[in-house]
Parts: sequence; structure tokens; C-alpha cells
Amino acid sequence: MVSILNVISLWILPLIILTILTVGLIKKVPIYEVFTEGAKDGFKVSINIIPYLVAIIVSISMLRASGFIEYIGTMFGGLFEALKVPIEVLPIMIVRSLSGSAALGVFSDIAHNLGPDSYATKLAAVMVGSSETTFYVLAVYFGSVGIKKFRYALVTGLLADFIGIVAAIFVCHFLV
Repeated sequence: MVSILNVISLWILPLIILTILTVGLIKKVPIYEVFTEGAKDGFKVSINIIPYLVAIIVSISMLRASGFIEYIGTMFGGLFEALKVPIEVLPIMIVRSLSGSAALGVFSDIAHNLGPDSYATKLAAVMVGSSETTFYVLAVYFGSVGIKKFRYALVTGLLADFIGIVAAIFVCHFLV
């Protein structure tokens, strides 16, 4: 089974590209021109989202440098103990809504420091997989299409992140 999946993973991307090119040739689409137009549009979008990405990076850096994450940890330490949640996963809870790459960096630290089989590492892995980068989505996707009023999307995204964290704690408490 593993060898079949390895073969599929090696050939799936070239097969998709070949299929797209074949369909384009059959439909007589000017493939190169369409590709370059799409690349131009992608470049324009990436320039438009740079300010939003800078804002996210600065926010994450400020949280880390200010000691806010450690302060929250000491403030809610008793609650975490009562829920049997390791304090080491707190940075994941805070950073995950801001940036996926920052959350993966924090997760990598947890896994490296506590080992891959620790409860905190497993809980952090489930948390990373069960929540979304809400502020990144709002900044990049909404910003790229010019949506400025995203109040309800923000509330919904943060609520979904909270539910994902609670569900991760619940699932790991009973299954891990």
C-alpha cells in the first residue's frame, strides 16, 4: 500500500499539469499567454497584500518580545492545571490565529523540547490541525479582494478557533 501511495505522489502533479495542457490544446486556448496573464495578476495580488503581511509579522514579533505570552501563561496557570492542559501549548493557542508558520515554529519547539511522544506535543499537533489562521485569512484573502468590513468574519473565525482548541483538548484528553 505504501509503495502505491509513493508512486501516486510522484506522478500526480505531472499528471495534473499534463491534463491541463492537453485540455488547453484541445480547446485551442493560447496556453502561454493565459499563463503569463495569470502570473501578472498573481504578482499584482501579492503586491496588494504586502502591507497586511507586514502587519501580521509585526504583531507576532510584538507578542513574543513583550512577554505577553508568558504573562498569559502565569495568569491562567491554575486553569490550565485544572483542565490538565500543559502550559507549553499556550503559545500555540495564541499564535495559531495569527500565523500558520509561527504556529508551526512553536509546535516544532514543543516537539523538540518535550519529545514527539509527550502529551503536550500531541495536543499541540491536534490544535494546529483543528484551527485556522483567522487573522491571516482576513488580511490576505479579504485584503486581496478589497473587503474592508469583516467584523462578522472576525468574530466567526475567532469563535471557530476557540471551539477548535476546546475540541482538541477534549479529544486529546480522552484519546491520548
